[in-house]
Amino acid sequence: MRKKRLSAGPHWGTLLGMTSVRASAYRRVLETLRDIGPANLWPAEEACVREAADALLFCRDLGGDVAAKDALGDLAIVGDALIDAGRWNPRRVQQLLDDVWACGPGPAMHVPVAA
Repeated sequence: MRKKRLSAGPHWGTLLGMTSVRASAYRRVLETLRDIGPANLWPAEEACVREAADALLFCRDLGGDVAAKDALGDLAIVGDALIDAGRWNPRRVQQLLDDVWACGPGPAMHVPVAA
């Protein structure tokens, strides 16, 4: 009987870059969104958090991933707005940003987000 070989499809490189650390960080982001509920984040803000976490989770190299960098920049703006409005404290925002950041590809995360 022949063994089936895995082909290098379009998502193969993404799967190779996935780690348990990244998956755990993504789970923490989703748990945070679930725990805080809609009373603490507007739908557009929640969508921004999800978009940034998704973009980083599936990013292999932040240096060449404009969408991931843009999503991180948008999330930083949302975080600042949450603090400025007094809806979240800086520590809570920083924890969320750290968890989203941890969804990313590790060493490549030393690339600046904004120019």
